[in-house]
Amino acid sequence: MILVTGAAGFIGYHVTKRLLERGDAVVGIDNLNPYYDPKLKEARLQQFRDFDRFEFVRLDVADRAEMASLFRQRRPQRVIHLAAQAGVRYSVENPHAYVDSNVTGFLNVLEGCRHNDVEHLVYASTSSVYGANTKQPFSEHQNADHPVSLYGATKKANEMMAHSYAHLYRLPVTGLRFFTVYGPWGRPDMALFKFTRGILAGEPIPVFNEGRMIRDFTYIDDVAEGVVRILDRVAGPDPKWDGDHPDPATSNAPYRIYNIGNNHPVELMTYISVLEHALGRKAKLDLLPMQAGDVPSTMADVSDLERATGFRPRTSVEEGIARFVTWYREYYRV
Repeated sequence: MILVTGAAGFIGYHVTKRLLERGDAVVGIDNLNPYYDPKLKEARLQQFRDFDRFEFVRLDVADRAEMASLFRQRRPQRVIHLAAQAGVRYSVENPHAYVDSNVTGFLNVLEGCRHNDVEHLVYASTSSVYGANTKQPFSEHQNADHPVSLYGATKKANEMMAHSYAHLYRLPVTGLRFFTVYGPWGRPDMALFKFTRGILAGEPIPVFNEGRMIRDFTYIDDVAEGVVRILDRVAGPDPKWDGDHPDPATSNAPYRIYNIGNNHPVELMTYISVLEHALGRKAKLDLLPMQAGDVPSTMADVSDLERATGFRPRTSVEEGIARFVTWYREYYRV
């Protein structure tokens, strides 16, 4: 049995769906918090109603006692930890929410895995850990010690916490740095949702850094595929790891870090143009300055992911945005 935290979330929903479709039994947990419309989260969960191998438990990962009880009762073989307080800009306004969910919640997951002999913990990190780094493509083998948002800092903390548990308790852990994930069933606070809603309503859409942004937009199906493939590849010690020249991506403990990105960065104005084409409407642009905690450009080196799994994301933004627009029109009946 596989435990998926954040199963009602954007990535959690797609990963759970992928696991169920291949025949795994899944226990999904989520607190269904109102960071964005809980009805969307509930609608995602409704997609699993025909799978008898799925069980949902409403639970907050920050609840220490309930998390310990869940692990003792369900005893998952493997865990995919995707529950988190997401969003770079929101972390500037609500820092405590990030420490509660992303740090305390992750500690509860680590403790559950340690005390219940979990075979492999795979957890969500983020491209935001690269922070002030400018050398691209971003590689897992670079140091990433200068996050520029609290969100990125909490995810970097997750990686360090995971390493300590891998070292102390030989718990196999793998962190996945996701790059700007988008697609159907996405989060309403993300750019593609806001752009689509604004364009269809004839309202100006917020375009930060006056559009001079580049992102490694990664389609959700590619992310889910990468997560599941990494889950099946249990982390082990790197026999070549050298403490005199420490590699941040590996360890002499059972610890690994991988990027999951499209390795094909796209200018934000191009992204908007592709969306305009898919919607058949022009956008009105509200050009704004760079937001605190943001970075101008991201690009993932995914060579390690491809070597480990034989897979790399390949979905183009043209294909991905078209699929999103089809879903959006159907879900919101517009």
